[in-house]
Amino acid sequence: MTLIVDSASWLLLTLGGLFVLVGGIGALRMPDLYTRMHAASVTDSLGAMLVIAGAMLQAGFTLAAVKLAAILIFLLFTSPTAANALA
Repeated sequence: MTLIVDSASWLLLTLGGLFVLVGGIGALRMPDLYTRMHAASVTDSLGAMLVIAGAMLQAGFTLAAVKLAAILIFLLFTSPTAANALA
């Protein structure tokens, strides 16, 4: 069972890292402000959430996982709102 949880955790962490990398490259390579902001907001929303979800699986059912879940919910509501306000 721990092998499955560890594999899922590392998969989420790897996917989150790839999304952050692709978003960073997109923010550098896009031609104008709005497409750069779109690349950065997708990275902030999806990449960070995948990394936090992977860290939650690594933490198990502890107080750290509850704190990570609170951060995840906070990011879910504030990231798109902040990107929209900046645009």
